[in-house]
Amino acid sequence: MDTVTRPGPFRWLWYALGGRLPEKHHTWVLHDVTGRGWLWRHGARTSVLLTPLVFGWLLMPAPLGLRLALCLMAALVGYFYSYAYAEEAGEHRLARHGFPIGTGRRIRGEAREAAEAEAHANYLTRYRT
Repeated sequence: MDTVTRPGPFRWLWYALGGRLPEKHHTWVLHDVTGRGWLWRHGARTSVLLTPLVFGWLLMPAPLGLRLALCLMAALVGYFYSYAYAEEAGEHRLARHGFPIGTGRRIRGEAREAAEAEAHANYLTRYRT
């Protein structure tokens, strides 16, 4: 099995902005997109993209209430669409790093099935024996 090499802060920033990491980080990318908590990490990458836009709108010349409302709406819409297409974005990110399309869905599905099987087995041992 390949070793997982985590990128440094600048490479992670490049990755969050949509860049491609070197070959030695591909196993980490697979874990990043399919591992436990992958939606939280997706949210962190989305925050990297939205933060400069929100701060830019906050500095516009307008009444403070209007600027805050614009920033809130922009952030809500940005996160909504980001999470609506999180799975597709993950598949695209994996494909960009050399993995076949559908790898993320398959790995997350296998993990979900294993967790459900374990929960079912725990249920059976606790309540049916």
